Amino acid sequence: MLRSHTCGELRLTDAGKSVTLSGWVQISRDFGGLTFVDLRDRYGITQLAFNMSTNAELCEQARKLNREFVVQVSGTVRERENKNPKIPTGDIEIIVDSIKVLNSAKTPPFTIEDETDGGDDLRMKYRYLDIRRAPVRESLLLRHRLAQETRKYLSDQEFIEVETPVLIKSTPEGARDFVVPSRMNAGQFYALPQSPQTFKQLLMVAGMDRYFQIVKCFRDEDLRADRQPEFTQIDCEMSFVERADILDMFEGLVRHLFKTVKGIDIGKLPHMSYADAAKYYGNDKPDTRFEMKFVELNDVVKNKGFKVFDDAELVVGICAKGAASYTRKQLDELTEFVKRPQLGATGLVYARYNADGTIKSSVDKFYNEDELKKWVAAFGAEPGDLMLILAGGIDKTRKALSELRLEMGTQLGLRDKNKFSCLWVIDFPLLEYNEEHNRWFAMHHPFTAPWPEDIAKLSNPAQFGEIRANAYDMVINGVEVGGGSIRIYDKALQAKMFETLGFTAEEAQAQFGFLMNAFEFGAPPHGGIAFGFDRLCSLFGGAESIRDFIAFPKNNSGRDVMIDSPSVIDDKQLKELNIKTTV
Repeated sequence: MLRSHTCGELRLTDAGKSVTLSGWVQISRDFGGLTFVDLRDRYGITQLAFNMSTNAELCEQARKLNREFVVQVSGTVRERENKNPKIPTGDIEIIVDSIKVLNSAKTPPFTIEDETDGGDDLRMKYRYLDIRRAPVRESLLLRHRLAQETRKYLSDQEFIEVETPVLIKSTPEGARDFVVPSRMNAGQFYALPQSPQTFKQLLMVAGMDRYFQIVKCFRDEDLRADRQPEFTQIDCEMSFVERADILDMFEGLVRHLFKTVKGIDIGKLPHMSYADAAKYYGNDKPDTRFEMKFVELNDVVKNKGFKVFDDAELVVGICAKGAASYTRKQLDELTEFVKRPQLGATGLVYARYNADGTIKSSVDKFYNEDELKKWVAAFGAEPGDLMLILAGGIDKTRKALSELRLEMGTQLGLRDKNKFSCLWVIDFPLLEYNEEHNRWFAMHHPFTAPWPEDIAKLSNPAQFGEIRANAYDMVINGVEVGGGSIRIYDKALQAKMFETLGFTAEEAQAQFGFLMNAFEFGAPPHGGIAFGFDRLCSLFGGAESIRDFIAFPKNNSGRDVMIDSPSVIDDKQLKELNIKTTV
């Protein structure tokens, strides 16, 4: 070994020991007769001390060390005169008696510090340098610990980790596939898996009973802060279970992770129906760290001569506690916020319930004080509160108000990243209608079972929108971190589901015949769930982006700027793959 200790290991109790350390030069400080060097490795930083009066040659060597040089030093541990309480090794330093440069280094393009001067693009290009920074390193260590604790919990519950294929069959449902040409089968393609869904169901048919896998998945879709073209799932499946069994098992997993990794007891998770999530929060992944629930006002505000409300399908609002002091400028900014094209609200109505008990609204022309008091009663508002109201079509208005609610939560400091509010959202619709394609699609995937009492509705297209899925999502702080369902395990019901989704019998057989055929050999009742592991890591790490929790992520264009990928393939490779290029 080129070291006896790491740079984060030594303490005051080690004073007097002879040690050898290896690492990277973080910074060098020259004080004339004294030179100090901070030496860094994965485990921490240790200060090295050089004295011109006792060893001038060694001190001169130290002064020539640049940032990120890789060095090995030997010396004696002693107590520091000027201690640094900000680092664990801050009570000691090493009086160096020998130094060896293992490798020199160019000056890095950005500072290797917690707060760096490098922008995102630059740091992604030199990701191997970015990982040397403590915040990124700690994020990857957090990811490691979450993975280890996940494996421990599931193994203790008798789950078996099984690897499933990466080169699979392309399917038309869901997001776009990444496809891989086959050299040995001209004109044919593999797909990279969006999830191991069918394979884990086949493992249940195979009698494996409890399966899990921390697995890479791939989706060719537009990117954002919490989405990458390749991502990782905690993928799980169980046999001979009902929904309650799945919820109990994986609520236990998340409680275990919070307890062992964060030291937090999150308690039992509440359940919320999809209908209530839409009605009170405007989306299916509500952030319940704060209240500010939607209040529907149709019965209170209509037929008063205000056309915007009178003509609206839905009038709905939120009450922002303590925000009556918002200025006109702030209210105008909120109005512009909801009028953005992606939200599309036509305007915002507000009413201040002032501290002196008076009520002032932006539509006083249409509503007198007695009528505004009914607003106060509907919202349960108190003096000092601000009521914000939108009107329009149901879906569009709820979506816009949902975003406004989150914005107000942020502005009022209610979305504390160190507070965790977890819940299950259940009773999703099984199907959703797509106007563009003029047909019904599975809201989750085509293997999700309907509620038993809703199966008969699959025979009546007029009732398709009423069918409930035996599905569930886990939501933490407004982020969907996991989702799953009880699966269809009966071949006839699965065939009926494919028919409902517009598949002909021949198309269903061509795409999923292997699964339907397997069901003929004794498929057990089964269900499962998949957690977005990258999202889970970012939540535990208190970050909005998942990129710092992935060793080598892609940028927002799906590119790896470090290795310059994707890249052009030469004509010889294309010819071998039977792919013709066009000019």
